[in-house]
Amino acid sequence: MARPTDAPSRGPALVPGSAGVQSYNTIRHEKIRGPANAVSYSGSLALPKDEWELSLSDHPTKAAVVVNIEMTKSYSLSSLRAKQTRRQPMPDEKTVRIPNGLRGMDLLDTPLWNKGTAFSDRERDVFGLHGVLPPQVETLTEQAGRAYEAYEALDNDLERHIYLRQLQDTNETLFYRLTLDHTVEMMPIVYTPTVGLACQQFSHIYRRPRGLAISYPLKDSIERILRNRPNPEVDVIVVTDGERILGLGDQGFGGLGIPIGKLSLYSLIGGIHPSRTLPIILDVGTNNPERLSDPEYLGWRHERISGSEYHDFIDRFVDAVKAELPRTCLQWEDFATPNARPLLLRYQNELLTFNDDVQGTAAVTLGAIIGASKVAKKKISDHQIVFVGAGSAAIGVADYLRFAMLSEGLSEKEAVSRFWIVDKDGLLNSDRQDLVEEQKRYARDRNELADWPRNGHGTIGLPELIKKINATVLIGLSTVHGIFSEPIVREMAKKTERPVIFPLSNPTSHSEAVPADLISWTEGRALVATGSPFGPAKYDGKNIDIAQCNNVYIFPAVGLGLVASQAQRVTDKMLLAAANALGENSPAIKDPTASLLPGLQNIREIAREIAFAVGIAAQQEGLAPKSDETELRRRVTESQWKPEYVGYQP
Repeated sequence: MARPTDAPSRGPALVPGSAGVQSYNTIRHEKIRGPANAVSYSGSLALPKDEWELSLSDHPTKAAVVVNIEMTKSYSLSSLRAKQTRRQPMPDEKTVRIPNGLRGMDLLDTPLWNKGTAFSDRERDVFGLHGVLPPQVETLTEQAGRAYEAYEALDNDLERHIYLRQLQDTNETLFYRLTLDHTVEMMPIVYTPTVGLACQQFSHIYRRPRGLAISYPLKDSIERILRNRPNPEVDVIVVTDGERILGLGDQGFGGLGIPIGKLSLYSLIGGIHPSRTLPIILDVGTNNPERLSDPEYLGWRHERISGSEYHDFIDRFVDAVKAELPRTCLQWEDFATPNARPLLLRYQNELLTFNDDVQGTAAVTLGAIIGASKVAKKKISDHQIVFVGAGSAAIGVADYLRFAMLSEGLSEKEAVSRFWIVDKDGLLNSDRQDLVEEQKRYARDRNELADWPRNGHGTIGLPELIKKINATVLIGLSTVHGIFSEPIVREMAKKTERPVIFPLSNPTSHSEAVPADLISWTEGRALVATGSPFGPAKYDGKNIDIAQCNNVYIFPAVGLGLVASQAQRVTDKMLLAAANALGENSPAIKDPTASLLPGLQNIREIAREIAFAVGIAAQQEGLAPKSDETELRRRVTESQWKPEYVGYQP
């Protein structure tokens, strides 16, 4: 999983901004305002450890240069000048070698290597870029400012999403710098909720290939298709079959928008280098009549395959991944409930893999409930927990909460007794014949419910359940907008001082409740987290921040932890460690009016803490090489890529 320090079997030895040779440290030169005759540089200089001394004051251009040195020790520019024992090359004279023959328009058309107007004068000479680019040499900061102006001028979120995707397909470093500078504003555009609309419109807004499309008619060529991947070395694959896209259902080929968006966040937050990510759509058809009848639909026009044909296709895909990319993390994304958990269980002991809908959702929800429980002065095992929705995500969350209760000392029977799960057919109970194996664990005994009131359909629904029990936690994964009604919430709030209410369905139009209503109906006492982004809720003259219980807190950090620790497998214990690390960083622990989850502006720092916890858990399970904590923290920090330009040489 670690990035190699030598050239891989195919492709360049280094990619822009990659770690490079381990015995080198990076010196970055940023343009600042200087004399009129100053030369501006934006790039990176790699120096051996025995050549840290440099002198800039006598350079003939008398350029104004700021030097930032990333080393284990901190050196000031003045102290470096005092060491003037050896003059070093200027930034672009000792930098990263780019692939053979990549120059001119080909270089500008390669998003991973393109720097646009930030190419230096020397690079323009070497790579045939004079005249192709405007004469002004800009910094990445200046480019990001111009890109943000263009972004702000757009009229709606889908246009903004398209713009950011086009920027990503033009200049990856600039895309990540821009989104890093505006993480809170742009994350809902890059991913949920806007990505849902982008998936629905995918065939209409398609501009440029990204990732791999593996269609069922090519089932005999999957390994060969994997060899067509854009870059040879891959740390993380996100794969979907497009059947359960957010709360929007079957989007077929359009589901590719989810792996693309998700991997953007792996790079933005976890720091997985963009060149080492690979989005994949398993195009097995679609049962969505709107897609099949759309003349612009780009996927395989066929009803979705199922049964043995489907599972044989998935087997072939996994076998190809094991053959081509045996140490790559494979994350399953947005598979329908009948397939999501079975696929995870089938392959989790064969390769480095996890399902974010099952395990990532569970981990981030547990993390938020850990924070909420600390505010409410309760243990996890003190709660009575009601779920609305019984799909793979809901059962995954229930499992992780149950694991937490077991760790607090409850028996399996005691822990299961704390859960009440309702779906469209009512409360899960032992009379029902439609439950899958993982749901049966949480089915209530029919005898327990013998004298309970029923609704008009003869079932126990959410209103009947809330009246009957003293629920302290209410979690929605139903995609039913508004199902957390005022009477239900007020009834719950009568019986607990700090009701924990999480309407987690995506996108916003499917949320079970609006946070402001939940706060109002509980007189400001509710502890709320949502699946989609909402602004602060106003109550009693205060603004109450609403946590977005978004998997983005978990999966990028897990990816970083896997890379840094070189883990061989992903386990529930590793995801539970991630959840605990997230919960311990809840701002609400110190300020009860604060969000239950950390602010997105600090998410890269939180990702490092979670990645460290994942790495420790992997070592404890014997699934990663042993190292001391200091070494692991160093590897986590060094593995988290940052969007910065480096200098190029041919």
